[in-house]
Amino acid sequence: MRPFAAPVGAASAMLLVGTSTAVSATIADYPVFTGQALRYALAAAILLAVVGRRRLPRVRLTSRDILLLIALAATGLAGFNLFLVEATRHAGPAMIGTVVGAVPLVLALVGPLMERRRPAPRAVGAAIVVALGAAVAAGLGSGSLTGLLLSLGALAGEVAFSLLAIPLLPKLGPLRVAAYPAALSVPMLLAAGLALDGTTSLRLPTLSQAAAFGYLGAIVTAAAFFLWYDALRRLGADRAGLFAGLVPVGALLTTVALGLGQAGPADVTGALLVAAGVVIGLRQPSRDSLGAHHLQAGVPEPA
Repeated sequence: MRPFAAPVGAASAMLLVGTSTAVSATIADYPVFTGQALRYALAAAILLAVVGRRRLPRVRLTSRDILLLIALAATGLAGFNLFLVEATRHAGPAMIGTVVGAVPLVLALVGPLMERRRPAPRAVGAAIVVALGAAVAAGLGSGSLTGLLLSLGALAGEVAFSLLAIPLLPKLGPLRVAAYPAALSVPMLLAAGLALDGTTSLRLPTLSQAAAFGYLGAIVTAAAFFLWYDALRRLGADRAGLFAGLVPVGALLTTVALGLGQAGPADVTGALLVAAGVVIGLRQPSRDSLGAHHLQAGVPEPA
């Protein structure tokens, strides 16, 4: 595989996710959880069709695999959306964006620990720069303690979306890891919609809303999720996590492209900080530090 394919895939995935902000504004009056269920159902159908068409080897799911898939669907998809929706009732978008913008830092710290290695100082430093850039781009907003706690719940769901996938990727591959949780999250989201909004949550979308859900399902979910999990498998959580800072950049570019707003100084500064952090984090370590890493892992230094 080409050396830049994984970084390009990770960047594309997060930029595509960022475009969902502007698109979601067009479906603001549609029941949130039913809409997300439609989105994930479409994405699962597309991904499973690709799995079948590619005739991938069958895999036997163990009890551990099934539990991880259910946990991923419950936290990284359904749970994330639930916390995010509730957070918007107690905090502004700026505060929520700032908290969730800490994803790169959390992945840089926790991802290596899951792989039984020390967090790389370069990756942690780069993640701090990226998180700072995301915070600047989002704006340091205000909100209540409840809003902060709910935003932290959304952050946990976003982190779980990547970390719970790591042990599944070697066996299932990115297509299945993207498809199975998407399918599992559909009944969870429908149940959440019925519990919070009653039967009014079950209604057909208009043509324009259906088009928006089609984009969210096919592009922002099916395509972006596959690209993200493929990059996560190749780069590791700490380096791939840097690209999560591109989400507000994608939102900014879409907003400007659709004529819904303009880029201010904070937006540009935040985007530049994110870019700088990604470049720092992706730089190859020196030979000396590479040798030290191999010695720590008990692996001979390459000749």
